[in-house]
Amino acid sequence: MTTILICDDRRNVREGLARVLLAVPGVNRIDYAADGEGLQTRYTRQPADVVLVGSQRAVASGLETTRLLVSANPEANVLVFGAPDDITTITAAIAGGARGYLRWDASRPEVVAALAHTLATPVPSPRESPDPGVQLTQRELQVLRGMSQGKSNGEIGRELYLAEDTVKTHARRLFSKLSVHDRAQAVAHGFRRGLLS
Repeated sequence: MTTILICDDRRNVREGLARVLLAVPGVNRIDYAADGEGLQTRYTRQPADVVLVGSQRAVASGLETTRLLVSANPEANVLVFGAPDDITTITAAIAGGARGYLRWDASRPEVVAALAHTLATPVPSPRESPDPGVQLTQRELQVLRGMSQGKSNGEIGRELYLAEDTVKTHARRLFSKLSVHDRAQAVAHGFRRGLLS
């Protein structure tokens, strides 16, 4: 059975997320914290299998909360949730120790997949060595780096002297190799697997 701890300063967000999560098979308990101090206290008293930290309203606060929790509890499985394709926040969340990033508008299957992936994957050391099973081409790495900097496909194409359709092709290939579905997941996996720094 899975226990989840949600940290967000908005009660309606915590309760709405809890309704979605309680419908996920295997989730049997959900606790709440409104701020970083409450999160630290609750997690210390009773560690949860997965911690969800909101970044929507107070990005610095949510990311700092993640960093402090993971620093004190390296085994913590933290997912930051916030705006779709907010590459700056995703990058900062992963750098701060989050295991992944969940869009606030994620569908139920996406939430289930994110929880399953987080629980099934061993907690990494602060920086994993590059995964030898993932072999990205130089172009795919360049496209991934552009994504991590928040650049559009057109901007990446202009920088690399490639047509936008060619950038999209490279993006589709790297998504497939990393087993991800969008830019946010690709960037998160890139940092976690040591492909980005």
